[in-house]
This record gives sequence, structure tokens and C-alpha cells, in this order.
Amino acid sequence: MTSLVIAEHDNASLRAATLNAITAAVQCGGEVHVLVAGLNAAAAAAAAAQVAGVAKVLHAEGEGFAHGLAENVAAQVLALAGSYSHILFAATAFGKNIAPRVAARLDVGQVSDVTRVESADTFERPIYAGNAIATVQSLDATKVITVRTTGFDPATASGGSAVIEVISAVAVSDKATFLRSEIAKNDRPELTSAKIIVSGGRALGSNEKFAEVMTPLADKLGAAMGASRAAVDAGYAPNDWQVGQTGKIVAPQLYVACGISGAIQHLAGMKDSKVIVAINKDAEAPIFSVADYGLEADLFEAVPALTAAL
Repeated sequence: MTSLVIAEHDNASLRAATLNAITAAVQCGGEVHVLVAGLNAAAAAAAAAQVAGVAKVLHAEGEGFAHGLAENVAAQVLALAGSYSHILFAATAFGKNIAPRVAARLDVGQVSDVTRVESADTFERPIYAGNAIATVQSLDATKVITVRTTGFDPATASGGSAVIEVISAVAVSDKATFLRSEIAKNDRPELTSAKIIVSGGRALGSNEKFAEVMTPLADKLGAAMGASRAAVDAGYAPNDWQVGQTGKIVAPQLYVACGISGAIQHLAGMKDSKVIVAINKDAEAPIFSVADYGLEADLFEAVPALTAAL
């Protein structure tokens, strides 16, 4: 029984989510191999070989992998799938784009958003916006799995000594062509890997107030900025700040929610945070039900006072 983890990388280094997926693969039992498909990605392959728990790294080089196009990466995975009992992806935009293609072509059921491995064929995953946990058993010969990164500790990035095997790249698909990428530049930590997140809700009332009240607190804490779906829909914050079931799933060491009522879809995205601080003037706000520390106060007074005290 051998598992294959599909590495997410930038051709120079591994994305943090890959380390969480490797932990899940180790818990499935058997050897763990990692596929690094990229262009000039020798550095990423070398980084994967150093991860504790990895037995082998498969390195595929090709122009078609330069930008991680799902059609090409999926084809490479399918070329290797017959040798593996488990194929794991991180439940990121990258993984969610490729895993269903692989599962469909293999004619197997995909087990999505796994948060716990009970055995080689039995897994736990959240349903109903995280209000219930389903235990799922897969009897498929090949199990295609996406791993919710907040459910697993990252594997140690050093100490391993895996063999790197260079493999032939599959033919490039003519059905998709990379045109361009538009990458938002942000001096703050990446939301999904930040240790501290400061989030604001619709109660802030405007884009200007969001920046005026929330930014100084985030600066003091060295935190990433987040927002509720209501704040994003109202235009107070950009889409890539959205935390929740339809946004990003986070589990920082500290999550500070300001003016966020705590709708189910938002709680599903942050309730695994280690320490949750909620500031809201509504004593009945659902956010207080998951908060470790709650302050019933006007955020326009409490947040500047908190910032000044830091």
C-alpha cells in the first residue's frame, strides 16, 4: 500500500499545504511518495525529498506544468495512478481543480475535505458547514482524497532523505492554454498560513472604516487581514480576504473577529482557531458561542483602545 501526494509548489519551493497533505498520507499507512510536476522545479523536488516521512519524490519536468494547469497535471497523475492505493491533494484551489478530474477518469468516488484518517479506508470529513462530522468509508481500489489542511499538523520540512526519481512528462493537452496570471501583492502573511488573523465584518460600514479601524490592529499584531462574506459582498474588503465555507478555511493561533455576527458559513471557516477573540456589541451574536474571549462593546471604541494598549 503506497500513497501519492501531489505537491503544490512554485517551482522553487513547496507550498505549506503540501506538508499537511503529507501528514495525512503518512497516517494512511505504507510508503509515501510525492509528485512534483513543474518546469525547472528541481529545487521544489529537493525540498520535497527533505520532508520527514517521504520515501520517494517523482519529478516530472515539462512546459505544460509551468503554471500548474489542471489538465496537464491530472494527466500526469493518471499516468501514475495504477501504482498507488491513495492519491492525496491539499484541499486548496490547486487541489480542488485537479482531484475531481482524476477521480472521474478513474471512475472512483472522491473523499473531500478529510480532517481525520481513521484507517486506510475510513476518514472523517465535516458536513453541514461543519455542524456535523461524517465518517466515510471508501471501498474503491484507488482512493482520491482532498485534505483540509487545518485538520493535520504539517510534516517536518527537514530531516528526510527521500530518493528523487526523474520521470517522463506526459503529452501536453491542447484543450487549455495558459494566458496570464494576475497576482495580488500583499505585504502581510498569507491568510491560510498566518499565525494571527484580524477579521472585520459588515458592521464596519465602509471600505474606509475597515482600513482606519482594522489595519492599525493588524499592523501591531503582525497579522493577516480577513473579512466576513457580508463585508466582502458589501465591498469593504477584497475577495481573497474572505474567511468561511465559501472563502478560506483558517486555523491560526489567534483569530480576532471584530463586528462579525458569526453566521454558520463564517464559523465553519475559523472555528478551529486555537484562540478566538470576538468583539461585538450584540450580546446574542453567535460568534460568542465559539469565542474563548468575548467583549460586548462597540468595535469603533474597543478596537482603537486595544490597538493603543498593544
